[in-house]
Amino acid sequence: MKAINGDNMNLHEKKCKACEGGVPPLSHDEIEPLYSSLNPEWEVIDAHHLRRVWTFDDFATALVFLNSAAQICEEEFHHADFEIGWGKVTAVIFTHKIDGLTESDFILAAKFDTLE
Repeated sequence: MKAINGDNMNLHEKKCKACEGGVPPLSHDEIEPLYSSLNPEWEVIDAHHLRRVWTFDDFATALVFLNSAAQICEEEFHHADFEIGWGKVTAVIFTHKIDGLTESDFILAAKFDTLE
């Protein structure tokens, strides 16, 4: 993953910042460099949220992954929406406070990428 905004930190090394609202969601131009730093399995949906599906050999392995991702959410105090099924975990990430994407959403996604 490359550094963003001219700093030397990769996205997964940054900390999520709390959003208090009152700021606009990221524009398409702001989304692109952040998105290009993520695993290509991530999708940006309608410039509103990130979505990714992981597949596993069984439910137990999917659950272990989900618990690891949930731990990251707790550490970052930034929470994804998850769906789990047999051999599958889906994550949807956006900042609910502004109903759109912030840099923290991409940071969280990059942290999930480190679980692979």
